[in-house]
Amino acid sequence: MAHLFQVGAGSGGMTVLDIVCRDPRLTHVTLVEPDIYKAHNVIRHPFPMSAVDSFKVDFAKNWLEERRADLHVKTLRCNLMDSAFGEPIEEAVRSCDLGICAADNEPAKFFFDALMRRHKKPWTLGEVLSGGIGGFVHWFVSDGPCYGCVASHLRRTVKVDDGKPPDYSAPGGPAPETTIPASRASIETIAALHAQITLQLLTHGKDYAPGFSSLLFTLEKVPGIFDEAYRAHRFRVARAADCLICRENVNPHDLDRALDDALARLQ
Repeated sequence: MAHLFQVGAGSGGMTVLDIVCRDPRLTHVTLVEPDIYKAHNVIRHPFPMSAVDSFKVDFAKNWLEERRADLHVKTLRCNLMDSAFGEPIEEAVRSCDLGICAADNEPAKFFFDALMRRHKKPWTLGEVLSGGIGGFVHWFVSDGPCYGCVASHLRRTVKVDDGKPPDYSAPGGPAPETTIPASRASIETIAALHAQITLQLLTHGKDYAPGFSSLLFTLEKVPGIFDEAYRAHRFRVARAADCLICRENVNPHDLDRALDDALARLQ
């Protein structure tokens, strides 16, 4: 039986969690989410209007337990990078079998990657592009490319919008790329692909070999960006030998600079 560690219960994250947790192989979930459900979330989120002003993590726990009475759900109402919760987060990652990242900002994605890599756990990440024109799903294992390798490669080779990084849409969110909301249909489509790849990773583990490390699925034809709607693009991203984040024998003093460089490439 498997233990899932997930950060994020927003519109995309909750949809992924709902689908994945219906699989009976998952018996334990640890969910990290600090935010309160707001009225503007309702149009894109599976939670009802009655959940407004509740903590997302509390409603998510009730949601899952109503559908899986046998599912053990542990919640951490905190920011993933909050040092005050470092010990329970480390313990959850240490005991989990795989992870899902549904964070809406780049520092959290890099932090999640470092956590999972440190404990040699596989994980997946879904990203809905600004405006809902498409989205990415990535999967990671400890000896494969890290999030920095993938983000850097895609930033150099794939034009997906006006220069802002892909992210889940959240009006009023802290990141500037979240100001163009995606529709519920767009979010659910990418989230379903994210869930499918996560379940395949759960099934096959280190033997998972879909032929790509990142999948881009277009939802709209956008001149100068996407030539076709509903087209899958598969990217095989190799681990970068010079990556300061995941290369072997990395100097810890270089990590802050590596993160700054990686984020600068995404500006």
